[in-house]
Amino acid sequence: MTSGGGFTFWIGLVLSLTLAAGCSSDPQVRKKKSFDKGSSYFEKGKYSEAAIEFQNALQIDPKFAEAHYQLGRTLLKQADWAHAYQELSTAVQLDPSNLKAQLDLADLFLAGRRYQDAREHAQVVLRGDPQNAQAQIVVSDADAALGDLPKGLAEAQQAVQMDPGRPQSYLNLAKMFERSNDFPAVEQNLLKAVSLDPKSMPALLSLGNFYQRQKRWADAQKQYEAAMALDSQNLVPRVSLANLYSEQGNQAAAEQTIQDAKNALKDNPAGYRVLGDFYLRQGELDKASAEFAALNSQHPKDVAVAKTYAELLVRQNRLDQATIINDAILKNAPSDTDAQILRGEILNLEQKQADAIPVLQSAVKNAPDNAMAHYQLGSAFAGTGNLGQAEAEWRETARLQPAMPDAQRALATVALKKHDPKLLAESGEHLKAIAPMAADGYIYEAEGLFWQGNQSGAEADLRKAIEVAPDNAAGYFQMGNLLAGQKKYDEAEKYFIQALQKDPSSPDALSGLVNANLVRKQSARALKLVQDQIALSPNNTAFYTLLGEVEIRNQDQARAEEAFQKAVALDKNNVAAFLGLSSVQVARGSLDQAIANYQRALQENPRDARLYVAFASLRESRGEWQQAEDLYKKALEIQPDYAVAANNLAYLMLEHDGDAAVALQLAQTARKGSPNVPYSADTLGWAYYRQGTYSAAIELLQEAVKGDSTNALYHYHLGMAYDKAKDTAQARKQFETALQINPNFTHAAEIKQLLAQSKPQKN
Repeated sequence: MTSGGGFTFWIGLVLSLTLAAGCSSDPQVRKKKSFDKGSSYFEKGKYSEAAIEFQNALQIDPKFAEAHYQLGRTLLKQADWAHAYQELSTAVQLDPSNLKAQLDLADLFLAGRRYQDAREHAQVVLRGDPQNAQAQIVVSDADAALGDLPKGLAEAQQAVQMDPGRPQSYLNLAKMFERSNDFPAVEQNLLKAVSLDPKSMPALLSLGNFYQRQKRWADAQKQYEAAMALDSQNLVPRVSLANLYSEQGNQAAAEQTIQDAKNALKDNPAGYRVLGDFYLRQGELDKASAEFAALNSQHPKDVAVAKTYAELLVRQNRLDQATIINDAILKNAPSDTDAQILRGEILNLEQKQADAIPVLQSAVKNAPDNAMAHYQLGSAFAGTGNLGQAEAEWRETARLQPAMPDAQRALATVALKKHDPKLLAESGEHLKAIAPMAADGYIYEAEGLFWQGNQSGAEADLRKAIEVAPDNAAGYFQMGNLLAGQKKYDEAEKYFIQALQKDPSSPDALSGLVNANLVRKQSARALKLVQDQIALSPNNTAFYTLLGEVEIRNQDQARAEEAFQKAVALDKNNVAAFLGLSSVQVARGSLDQAIANYQRALQENPRDARLYVAFASLRESRGEWQQAEDLYKKALEIQPDYAVAANNLAYLMLEHDGDAAVALQLAQTARKGSPNVPYSADTLGWAYYRQGTYSAAIELLQEAVKGDSTNALYHYHLGMAYDKAKDTAQARKQFETALQINPNFTHAAEIKQLLAQSKPQKN
């Protein structure tokens, strides 16, 4: 019996150990264990621990939809919006019937101002749960934001009917009434929300915010204090009260309220950061920087503090210190999107755009919906001269963050460089909607409309720009440009003078004023205007550049050179001055000096494609075509779509037996970048001629001749194309015209020989 009982015991023990081992190695068991632990941590508010457990579950089963959803919820609690979006998106892809995930996504899109996306996900929820009031609220908010306020209001009322006991529905309805300027209805609905739940923090704060907007200070303060009493550990009512004091001009009370909040919540990361955040909102960067420097020392493991401190250092142009802090973040988390973006931004500011591109591309790959990653990547591409890629990134930025003014401003700069009036007007229109009290949206749209021939629309925009920003010189300057374009020079001059009064250092305003005088042949007055302004701003490099240009117009090369030399001495990055100086040196035959000047300019400004093109033109004029080719290639490395560089390099290659296919591609790039100039039509036509495509060549060369009928070379090229196409009569006509224009031009002997060969025989 004894031995038998022992045997049975050992069998049971072995079986139980075997089963236990089997359970611990079962992926489904381990997955559930991690998921359950994550859920437990989430319920206790331990979100970092919860995220780790949900990630563990997903390592075992990447298609575990519920784990993606719960991880998304956890990341929302941690305010990690980008990664929360990724997890929630994956959750609904794996399980479209997860209406909670669909609704969380809708809320995220709404917060990110992607209103159409928010609406679509909320509609999915309503199809599965027609009485879901929160989804109805999202639809209401989205429709109102998309411009249909009556529809948004009706949908908000419907949300109340769906769940009349829900305070949030009344809060949303109040918001719709406020957009409709029905303030009694706003207060009525906010009070209803508070009555339904007197302990509702959102209801109390919303009512307080409403009273604050109505400047009912005492009523607002009462609501904020009630909210503080409701939850002494909640920062929001404390910050709201501080903002109320600030709006009343009581900065001391506002700062003391925030200091009290920091003291009361010193163990809460949001609490100890609140004073620094307050200084940031107030625009007190020095105080904010000092506060976050102290916090970074006191809480070295708080990555949020480190990021904010690094960003502050960047805003103060303390890039070396910002790099040290940001690199420490990247060392511990190489794929941290925020840190990657900041690294890219720092490199952009250091003019190291080529180094910034791979860093920012990695950030975009990690977080494809991060608008700032796309924006900085666009800036990096622009810095390397790749305007096409820059435009694509900035368009994506604007799509992801429609209310981001800098994205529209960046697109406007692209439009200006590309001379794209439609894009310029569109960017201005969007910017007006985003920032109606800023002048630049009206100015961009005005310039785009002017280019398109809509002068009345442009003038209306510029008058609005002056109205909203009467102290901004840009509106007056652009109005002057508009009037000058209409040849109303006296009126234009008045606006240029006003622009200079607003901004005495504005080179644009002074340039406009000077040109308005030069076009009326008042060169002496133009010169005096520049000299007078230099007396007011003696260290303005742009003014000396303008002085040099005026002296050239006055045919005083010596004084022009002196002015350009002064401009360069004041600013070694003044490329326009370097170009002007070289032009003067070339004009007086001092080519060696001009070459030395270009070499110095390129040493100081190695990423400016204009210098390479100008230097190449000088080399080309000296017959040094190989050196010219190299310089044009350098320009295109920096700015691949630089039309002049592409055009000139293509022509050199065609004339010196270069690769005809490459030359054709370059000529096409030039034509795309400068579609309305004769030289690009001529070069592309000549490239087709070299390839034997004579019909295409003739069409383009005809366009070149039409654009500039006084250019002997264009007539020669067109004659050659006609000759190959066996149209002898047209060929002779073009050859004869070329000789009439310039009997001694480069190809005159060849033309005479061709004319002799094609001379009609007498019977």
